[in-house]
Amino acid sequence: MALKIYNSLTKQKDTFEPLHKGYVGMYVCGPTVYGPPHLGHARSYVNFDTIYRYLMFSGYKVKYVQNITDVGHLVGDGDDGEDKIMRQAQKEQVDPYEIAYKYENLYFDAMGKLNVLKPSISARATGNIPEIIDMIQKILDKGYGYVTSRGNVYFSVRKFAGYGKLSNRTLDNNLSGERISVADDKREKEDFALWKSSEGGHLMKWNSPWGVGYPGWHIECSTLCKKFLGDTVDIHGGGIDNIFPHHDCEIAQSEIANGKPFVRYFIHNNLITINGTKMGKSLGNFVTLEELFNQFDPMYVRYFILQFSYRSPVDFTNKAIADAGAQYEKIKEVYLKLKEATGSNSKKATDKTLLDIREKFINSMDEDFNTPLAIAELLKLTKFAGSLTDQETLREALGLFDEMAYVLGLKFETLTPKSDDKEDKLLDIISSVRAKLRQEKQYALSDYIRDELAKNGIEVKDKKI
Repeated sequence: MALKIYNSLTKQKDTFEPLHKGYVGMYVCGPTVYGPPHLGHARSYVNFDTIYRYLMFSGYKVKYVQNITDVGHLVGDGDDGEDKIMRQAQKEQVDPYEIAYKYENLYFDAMGKLNVLKPSISARATGNIPEIIDMIQKILDKGYGYVTSRGNVYFSVRKFAGYGKLSNRTLDNNLSGERISVADDKREKEDFALWKSSEGGHLMKWNSPWGVGYPGWHIECSTLCKKFLGDTVDIHGGGIDNIFPHHDCEIAQSEIANGKPFVRYFIHNNLITINGTKMGKSLGNFVTLEELFNQFDPMYVRYFILQFSYRSPVDFTNKAIADAGAQYEKIKEVYLKLKEATGSNSKKATDKTLLDIREKFINSMDEDFNTPLAIAELLKLTKFAGSLTDQETLREALGLFDEMAYVLGLKFETLTPKSDDKEDKLLDIISSVRAKLRQEKQYALSDYIRDELAKNGIEVKDKKI
């Protein structure tokens, strides 16, 4: 069965055929590093990490590029207003570069806990300003952009006939109405910024042919795609909220500058809600990954995310994570018993049942990376492996477990103690402390601990020393 991907460009599942046989160039829009990583980041980058893993598992050599937006992303995604990095720097009263590096580090730390592999290349916008300026100049040279008297550079949307082909928006049906704000020096309200003048005291700025300024948000991704993956990209990913205006703008910029089709397969993951409501700081339901990891093992979060198709909306609740964690622990328990029984010696599957599970697992992933069906096969393997006694089949089951765990990015390292296990260990510690106190003839303190435990329904009987 060939890999099929739902392509946001064609609005259908297309058989995957990369531009160059055996090689995949994949670009995914990275975070804007102005705040702590949150649940939305987990959903997006776990999804694309799983896609990355499966492509490599399938034998492709994958060059995975992700950007770090550390300048130019204005509040509201438009062309007027504050830069998100600058605004946060003012709040924390530190240098904007410090803000970017601080939250970039927090992002990668959180992704590591979720077992998200680092991309082949992670590139900051601020590290590629000369290339950005070069692409803007190519757009100007071809007559698809203009420079204003204030030193801003805009893309002329009406000159690009294909604008909106990803979002299916047209200039006639109010294309610019939702998220592109209107700067007062644009020729047309739907035109978007390629370069912004640093008027107003913007601290992050560079010299350019059009004056001192900084790049617009959209141009960095077009530039980095070309620099690291060429004129045409096999796979470009992001959230559905990136489709308009960000990815529509990327297509326009890249296809004019490069003179070739920009992306073969656009992949977009859906959004996450909190108890049925869109997540947002203003709504008071914003969940950072640090807060989440204080409550739950990061693997519970990853397993929860993979229970849904990347194209489906996901509603987060504490109960849903806890339920996912309970199922994950059962899988992990069987896996660790397999490792113990086999001495961690695995082998390739030949058993008919295991081969059938493996085939269905691969078919699930080939069907647009269907992780819910893939997890269903992992659960079948867990049940089957739990009933095995034959040493050879146990080793084969362990080998298949390892394959599935790699693709899904699940780590089965040590068994998480159950709550009663922790209570038993705590009582053992208390008992040993009391025994030591009695040995040292500190009977009053020992009796105090015993009496306090008794008040809470825990009876302790002392033996003679």
